[in-house]
Amino acid sequence: MVSFADFETDVMAFALSAAIVAAYYGFLNMKVRANPTYTIHGVNALARSLWVENIMRNSNKDVMAVQTMRNFIMGSSLMASTAALLIIGTLTLSGQAENISHSWHALNLKGSFATELWIIKVMLLLVDFIVAFFAFAMSVRLANHVVFMVNVPDHNAHHNLSPKAVARRLHRAGNMFAIGMRAFFFAVPLVFWLFGPYFLLISSIGLVVALYHLDRCEPEDALEADVRPAIPSHAMQTVTPQVVSMQAKYAK
Repeated sequence: MVSFADFETDVMAFALSAAIVAAYYGFLNMKVRANPTYTIHGVNALARSLWVENIMRNSNKDVMAVQTMRNFIMGSSLMASTAALLIIGTLTLSGQAENISHSWHALNLKGSFATELWIIKVMLLLVDFIVAFFAFAMSVRLANHVVFMVNVPDHNAHHNLSPKAVARRLHRAGNMFAIGMRAFFFAVPLVFWLFGPYFLLISSIGLVVALYHLDRCEPEDALEADVRPAIPSHAMQTVTPQVVSMQAKYAK
């Protein structure tokens, strides 16, 4: 009979990994409260609001609005289809527990080899992909609503058709797309957990480090350094462009 002591290493690794991810999002939430554009998500939300405002105030940009929303919907549909394929693959994997659980645990140093734990790991992976599919499907649904709202000729007819209200719906669609992508990212540690608890912990730390660099928006001083000219300031003061008269240049 399998006891809880057999799962102790895996449970501790899972709890520590979840604590690392939760601590990262707690830190990110604290930064966002102080500066809403600290993350790229905040900048994207601001860009979506300004984009909707510009589209709905200028009736001659309806074609650009349709093309932009079509590209957004196509991206969400592609990711939803990918999530559906991953769900089917995970269901197929769950039926092979007896055959591949021990072979996949060849590098497992201290984790449990129990079939029950393997099923739990696969179920968590399945739930993760289902969340991703639901998020991408909701993103498509909300974006389809925005397609009609953004082209309403009289957006003052109702308060739910104002640019701010439409921007909120588009922002929700963007948030659902981001949730789906996060679910895909979180699937990486769950896949490594199939090989052992230590791989789960290492991959979780690597995921948090990667997200820390991907989520942050470029600070203003770094952006200014990127566009700063390569010529030193003192050299720019001494160098004066040579002005040549057009008549002298083409004179025969």
